[in-house]
Order: sequence, then C-alpha cells, then structure tokens
Amino acid sequence: MKVLHVSCSPRRQAAESYRLAQQIIDQLRQTDPGAIVIDRMIGHGIILPIDEDYAVSQGSSKDVSRLGSMAKSEQLILELENADVVVISTPMHNLTLPATLKLWIDHIVRTRRTFNITNVGKVGTLHNRPVYVAISSGGRFSGEHPQQPDFLTPYLKAILGMIGLHKVTTFSVQGTGSHSDALASLRRNADQTVRDYFASLHRDQSHVGSVAY
Repeated sequence: MKVLHVSCSPRRQAAESYRLAQQIIDQLRQTDPGAIVIDRMIGHGIILPIDEDYAVSQGSSKDVSRLGSMAKSEQLILELENADVVVISTPMHNLTLPATLKLWIDHIVRTRRTFNITNVGKVGTLHNRPVYVAISSGGRFSGEHPQQPDFLTPYLKAILGMIGLHKVTTFSVQGTGSHSDALASLRRNADQTVRDYFASLHRDQSHVGSVAY
C-alpha cells in the first residue's frame, strides 16, 4: 500500500493535525506493515501559485506540461495517482482551509487532466480511493454547541469529489486553544475516534478476509 500524506501546517510535525494524521497512518500500517508513506510537506510555502502558462492552458489545448507551475502540477497529480490512500493533515484557518492546501488543490484540480467538462457538468477522471482528513481547530465547529462555522469540510469533499475522490472521511481535534489538561483529553478523544473507526472498518469488511483500500 502506498500512502500519500499531504501535511499543510506551518508547524510541521509539531502541529496537532500532523499528530492526528499519524494516528491514521498507524492504523493503516497495522493493516499493511509494509505500507510506504510519501510525505508531501507543503505547510511552509513550498508550492507556489499557478503561473500564467498554467492559467492560459486551462482555456486552450496548449501543451505547457514541461513549463513552470504546470510541471509542478503534473508532479503532484502523479503522486496522487500513484497513492492507494491519501491522508491530508490540515489546520482550519479563518473558518476554512489554509492557503497552502488551496495551492495544492489548484495544482491537482486541472481540466482535461483530473476532470473533464461534460454536458452534465464536471466529471472526475481519477480512480476513487480513500481520503482521510485530519483537521485541527482552535475553536469548535461541530457537536452540540459549535463556536464557529465550518467551510473547510464541505469544500474539501466537494472539490475532491469533482476529480473522482468520493471516499472522504474526516477526523478532527477541536478546541486546541484550550489549556494543557483539556488539550490532552481532546487528543485522547480524537485518537479513540480514529481507532474506533478503523476497528469498525475491519469488522465490516472481515467477510472478505481483509480491508480493501
């Protein structure tokens, strides 16, 4: 199994979202101890915005696949295509996704490459595979008394679905701005949610002998 981990926090390995993503990856490795994990660290601004050639190509058939940001786009898309499972770890910034994750999306969501425009709308061309999203947020955006709206989760599910990735499952650790004792409890609860999910996944698919990713 090849796992692509897209890490979006500028805090890198110190980020709560990164820590939660490692819990997901650990569960995947329990299923396949030989799993290969490709870490795509983008939180520190390694991906530049799309350039003019890329933008112009989206409205024409001009081949600029070896130029500028189109070459980066192709690299990122190939990483995605070669992965059996995708894990995205991201903070929630200002109620939505951080700019670094949006840049990655701008590169992988490409007309005539990862989606086609048809009479019925935009249709994804990528083979469907599981996508797990680990979200960290200083405030609470779900549950009985959310403190803020969530524009990250619905957007991410919609845009990934547009390129053919419909199996999106989200996990979150919310309220990370709390004091240390509360944060420790929040981490434990988030980790337990991940373990419970994968345990349920194994039970549901035990009749075929293994979990299919």
